[in-house]
Amino acid sequence: MPKLSNFRITKRAVDDLQTDKDAIYFDADLRGFAVRTKPSGTKSYLVQYEMDGRTRRVTIGAHGQLTPAQARDRAAVMLGQVRTGHNPAEARKSDRSAVNVRRLTTMYLDAAERGLILGKKGMSKKLSTLSVDRGRIERHILPLLGHRLVQDLRTPDIARFMRDVAAGKTAANVKTGLRGRAIVSGGKGTASRTVGLLGGILSFAVSEGIVEQNVARGVQRPADGRRVVRLNQEGFRQLGAAISAAEAIIERWQPMTMIRLLALTGCRRGEIEKLRWCEVDLNGRALRLGDSKTGASVRPIGGAACALLADLDRTSEFVFPAVRDATTANGFYKGLPKAWNRTFRHGSGEVVSSLSPHSLRHAFASVAHDLGYTELTIAALLGHASSSVTGRYVHHVDDALIAAADRVSGFVAEAMRKSGENSND
Repeated sequence: MPKLSNFRITKRAVDDLQTDKDAIYFDADLRGFAVRTKPSGTKSYLVQYEMDGRTRRVTIGAHGQLTPAQARDRAAVMLGQVRTGHNPAEARKSDRSAVNVRRLTTMYLDAAERGLILGKKGMSKKLSTLSVDRGRIERHILPLLGHRLVQDLRTPDIARFMRDVAAGKTAANVKTGLRGRAIVSGGKGTASRTVGLLGGILSFAVSEGIVEQNVARGVQRPADGRRVVRLNQEGFRQLGAAISAAEAIIERWQPMTMIRLLALTGCRRGEIEKLRWCEVDLNGRALRLGDSKTGASVRPIGGAACALLADLDRTSEFVFPAVRDATTANGFYKGLPKAWNRTFRHGSGEVVSSLSPHSLRHAFASVAHDLGYTELTIAALLGHASSSVTGRYVHHVDDALIAAADRVSGFVAEAMRKSGENSND
């Protein structure tokens, strides 16, 4: 190896080194600290020392990623460890075998799929929730943190990760199949929810003894960013008008009826999409859902919703069956998102043009609040897991809740119906 007398590792000196051969240049001031050049053009910092009769080298980092001052500080720490009998090379070897974030997320998802990760009410995570978790891991967590050792993560790393996701650093247009694409965006809401998931993964790491503490705790997350929607009579009129216009151009009956039922019940989109006739109790004025987001749930429904359901043909086990053709297996209809975009994309009114299916759940709750119902009653109407009232009505829905559902759905139905009256003026 060539030697340069009185060579001092500075940025200018390292920049001037030629990379036409594999060479190591030792610093004149800190014994054992050096910079190495390779014919590939790379330059890296290292420490060299003797222990147990052997010469050992440990790479500190690449020139450009570390400044000479940063590399010198790290070298001083390593060489100090050598003087106290510690072997940095063995410590580095141990670090390489430590769990990184990519490995941890694999362990987490495996445990979750086996029902070992508990969510709300102490229940195992649902498959739909795991699918969302997997997407956030693959599209946000792994690109930014996958290579990092879990034991090296610190709270500032999590805060920086959150800011990067919010700024759109992981935004992408991802091909998901033969025809499908996923538009991955950032934003404060995505960042907040992804850091929440990362916190859960790190809690799992604590429980497995991988780390001693969850460094995501204490990171202040931004507000979710989900919009709370309130529809007044004009908003519901625009909603009804948009649905009627879509029906007039021969939009399929399934999505249009789904949208009406979402507005009349306050149910979640998945609960209506997968609704089976065996869960519809028109005599009892309720939907008896076997597997909602919060488990088994009973929802009181008003007369307007009952009338809508009573008019549908029972040609399948699903209330909204898939369109059957040579390429489509029997099942429930899955085209609501695209139909929603077609219905509300243009000319549907300023209010409803920004709605999502989940917005109708918020709107239903807002109507109930405006009509004077208590938070506990509204929680029972919506099937919220946090409501103690919900548990009392798992098997029986009393007249008070039916009356509340009837009044709210009646208000919504009447407001939507006015769209047709106004169009005939």
